Amino acid sequence: MVQLRKKVFIKEVIATDQLGQPCDPISRVAVLAVVQNPLAGTFSEDLSSLFEIGGALGANLAAEVVGQLDGTPVSYGKAAIVGANGDLEQGGAMIHPKLGAPMRAAAGGGEAVIPSNAKLGAPGCAIDLPLGHKDDPWSFDHFDTMTLSIPDAPKPDEIVLCLAYADGGRPIPRCGKGPVKT
Repeated sequence: MVQLRKKVFIKEVIATDQLGQPCDPISRVAVLAVVQNPLAGTFSEDLSSLFEIGGALGANLAAEVVGQLDGTPVSYGKAAIVGANGDLEQGGAMIHPKLGAPMRAAAGGGEAVIPSNAKLGAPGCAIDLPLGHKDDPWSFDHFDTMTLSIPDAPKPDEIVLCLAYADGGRPIPRCGKGPVKT
C-alpha cells in the first residue's frame, strides 16, 4: 500500500546557543519519508488511504528517530510537504488522524497536542517543523523548529512525511515558564 521512495535522517547535536554560549548538549533528529501520493491529480472527499499511510509509516519511523536521539525524547513535531499535483488536505490526512498515536508511543507517552505543519511545495522546498514538549503545551523552553528539506522531493505526485523528536528544549531558554498573567 505504501510506496516509499526513500528516507532521509537529519540529526543535530547542539552544544552552544547561536552566540556561542555553551549549553548542555541537545539532540534533535528528524526523518523525512518520501512516499507516492495515491491521490495526486485527483480531488477526493475520502482521504482515508492517506490516514492509513501516515499510521502505517508512523510506528517504524518514530521508533527509528527516537533510537537515534542521545537522550530520552521530551519534545516532538510532525509535518508534510505535498507535491504540486496534490492538495493541502492530503498532507493533513497524512499527519493528523493516525500518526499521533505511534509518535506518542515511541516517546513513552505524550499529553500535549503534537505541533504540526503542512504545505504544498516543489522539490527542494523547506518546511519548518515545529517542536513542542510532549506533555506540557505551555513549556516555552521547548517551543522550537527544525527546518527540513530534501533536494529531489517532493515530486508532483509525492508527499514528504516528516517526524522529529528532541531530547531537550532550546539552548539556554529565557522566555519564562508560561503565559504572563496580567
